[in-house]
Amino acid sequence: MLVTVLSSPYLPRAARSGVLVMVLAVGLSAFSVGCGDGRGSRTDSESAEPLGVDKEVTVPIPAVTTTMVSPGDEPRSPLRPMYTPGTAQQVTLQTSHHIEQQINDQPGHDFSTPSLTIPMTAQTRSDSIDLTLGSVTTPDPVLAEALTGVGGSHAGFDLGDLGAITALRMEPHPDTSNTARSALEQAFYQAVYRSIAFPDEPVGEGATWTVRQDVSGGVALDQVTTATLTKREGDRLTIELKVRQTPKSSTWDLPNNAGTLDIQDYSMDGNGTITVDLGLPLPVSGSITVGGHQSYRDPHSASVLQQTIETQVSWTE
Repeated sequence: MLVTVLSSPYLPRAARSGVLVMVLAVGLSAFSVGCGDGRGSRTDSESAEPLGVDKEVTVPIPAVTTTMVSPGDEPRSPLRPMYTPGTAQQVTLQTSHHIEQQINDQPGHDFSTPSLTIPMTAQTRSDSIDLTLGSVTTPDPVLAEALTGVGGSHAGFDLGDLGAITALRMEPHPDTSNTARSALEQAFYQAVYRSIAFPDEPVGEGATWTVRQDVSGGVALDQVTTATLTKREGDRLTIELKVRQTPKSSTWDLPNNAGTLDIQDYSMDGNGTITVDLGLPLPVSGSITVGGHQSYRDPHSASVLQQTIETQVSWTE
């Protein structure tokens, strides 16, 4: 985490408000996606060092717990990935992340990160998926220029028996800029925490199960995804998703030991639909949008921070 602004509970009220603006400007984006990796937030600064600098880096993903709510109609059968090693799939991942924040009655600020479109070729191994990236695009001209060298970069997911992602692997092309590396890292974290795992029990159409997962970061979150199998045609599944995130503590630890904020209000929910083919490693289509509003209070002043957030992850073949 690259944050150089320090905070003190003894700062005057006006000065502390300015500190909050600067700290949050560099620390907000990775936290608000709900995709922290325990390493802290990151910025798009060229001096930052995202994952996978000149080597492959593997980051463990917190384990998931699946719980059956309703097994659905007969006939029922277990849902398991059925692809063989060497199965290839071409798919495009699209991510967007919008965030606005306001401190007290000051003008609001937009800290949104540019959307990304990431075409990739997936190839399966016995317990993992290897990804080779194509030409990554974005509507932001500065980031678009930084992304010109990422084609051919590698990434990957390690998988559990029920399809849960257990680790994220990142290996950008050696000449990829840190700005581009950071953008790719954030996009893949969004995808990881919007993925789904199957239940252990046999299910049929109409089945509902929950997937619980810890999401680490400045605020530790309990994320519960409710999945409903609305349609099955052979190995092709249509699954509706509902997501809810709940803080596991009452405070947000600011980056770089800059203090804490009390959580006054936290609402983060989402929904979407994905189509999965059990014979292919990645979703063939669908999207999920998660958004909400949060309010935080500085316990050492009258400063109140409000955020409005929305993220979207989409898959297309």
